Amino acid sequence: MNKIKFITTLSTLLLTSNAWSLGMGVSSYPMLSGKKLISSEFTGITSSGGGVGLQARYTQKLSSKVIADAGIGISGGERANRFFTGVDFELYPDYSKQPKISVRADLELAKEFGVGRTKLGMAPTISKGFNFWGREAFPYFSMPVGISLDGDTSTYKSTVSANLGINGNLPIESYKHLQANAELQVDVKDSYTSIIVGLSYPLQ
Repeated sequence: MNKIKFITTLSTLLLTSNAWSLGMGVSSYPMLSGKKLISSEFTGITSSGGGVGLQARYTQKLSSKVIADAGIGISGGERANRFFTGVDFELYPDYSKQPKISVRADLELAKEFGVGRTKLGMAPTISKGFNFWGREAFPYFSMPVGISLDGDTSTYKSTVSANLGINGNLPIESYKHLQANAELQVDVKDSYTSIIVGLSYPLQ
C-alpha cells in the first residue's frame, strides 16, 4: 500500500507546472479545453552563473480550469539544464472587470553550478485581457515561491521571484494563429533574473 501511495504522489507531482522553469509559459492565455500547444522559448539568465539558452514546452488545457505543461531546457553558464512540469488551477476567471486569478504547483529537476537540485513551488498568478491596437493580449504578474533541495548536501533553501509578462497572438495577419509570450523574471530571494521570449504552435 505504501508503494502505491508513493507512486501516486510522485505521478501527481510529475503531472503538475513550472514556476521554477524559466518563465510561466502561456497559461495566462485563454485556451479551449483540450487545446494543445508546443512552444519554443529563448532564455537569457542575467544573474551570476547565467547564460543564454533554449526551452521546449508542451502545454495542454485539461479542463475548463486546469492547464498542465512540461518541458526541458538547456542553457550556457552554470545553470546548465532542467526538466520541469506543473499545473495551473484557475480560481477566478477573467470576466468583465475581474482579472483571472490562478495558482500553479510545480516541480523542477535542474543542474546548477554542478549540483543537482529538486525544486518544489507554488505561484499565485493574476492576469487580465486588454486590447492593444485592435489586438487582445494578456499581461500577467506572478510571485513564485518554493523550496530548492540540494542533491549533494541534502540541504534546502527557500526561493522567491517576481515574474511580469504578456501573452497573445502574433499581430501579423498570416501568423495570427501563433501565440507569442515575453517575460521578465526578477530574483527576490535565492532565485535568478532572466528574460524569456517564446513562440507557440497549436497542435490542433
